[in-house]
Amino acid sequence: MSETRHTKTLIIGSGPAGYTAAVYASRAMLEPILVQGLEPGGQLTTTTEVENWPGDSEVQGPDLMIRMENHARAMGTEIIGDIINDLDLQQRPFVAKGDSGTIYTADSVILATGARAKWLGLPCEQKFKGFGVSACATCDGFFYRGQELIVVGGGNTAVEEALFLTNFASKVTLVHRRDELRAEKILQDRLFKNPKIETLWFHEVVDILGTENPMSVEAAKLKHTKTGETIEIPCKGVFVAIGHAPASELVSDVLETHNGGYVVVEPGTTRTSIPGVFAAGDLTDHVYRQAVTSAGMGCMAALDAEKFLAQTE
Repeated sequence: MSETRHTKTLIIGSGPAGYTAAVYASRAMLEPILVQGLEPGGQLTTTTEVENWPGDSEVQGPDLMIRMENHARAMGTEIIGDIINDLDLQQRPFVAKGDSGTIYTADSVILATGARAKWLGLPCEQKFKGFGVSACATCDGFFYRGQELIVVGGGNTAVEEALFLTNFASKVTLVHRRDELRAEKILQDRLFKNPKIETLWFHEVVDILGTENPMSVEAAKLKHTKTGETIEIPCKGVFVAIGHAPASELVSDVLETHNGGYVVVEPGTTRTSIPGVFAAGDLTDHVYRQAVTSAGMGCMAALDAEKFLAQTE
């Protein structure tokens, strides 16, 4: 027989947004339950050094998330290692079903399921992830001062990442499958005028080469999309910038979304199109996508939930 648990605030997701929401919800005496999801700790658990978290000149991503989790527990949050696979937002209390069989009912819900970077799908990509392969120039560009880098993609994200990386790299090669970028014209103009950036048309990455001890990227193998000819380009880092996909599968059919699935919130708040349901972090933020902004939105979501519950009671 399945167990049923009730809470004033159910938090789904365990990245910076989820854990920060948990701290604030606990302090507001909402006795929150946080369900961690498929990847406890979120995207930061796949990052090594983090140098842009306020108060830490350098911290390991997994260590930072363990600290956040411990903080939320210390405040009184009940943290459960479960995966929500069904969420009914058509009635209150809201009903969530866990993979464990547990049913969670809640007077309010904070969605903090995050987003996932889209990858190329190469085995070598997973092998070198965090050791020369990245999907976040803002997070990792600093580690490649004076190095040659590759950026893969042709949209706004790819162009912005390439431009940002010129602050550190000696050379950036933008690799694109076609001969025309999808990025905004003003961004393209900046890209083509930058002397540090070279654009390689009609090419795709088919392999990433490097050493294992220590783990390090040394080159990328590229294939011409028309002729099939392959070349190797020396580089110390490969930045995959083919977009992010918000983890909005649970709510995409009931909540308003935009820009490829990001949950829409009322400007200046975390309120979604359903009263009592709030969204924070990368699930709704398609612009900044930083740990610190996610944490700030987690705080906002908890305060919005507290206000909503006070008004409805």
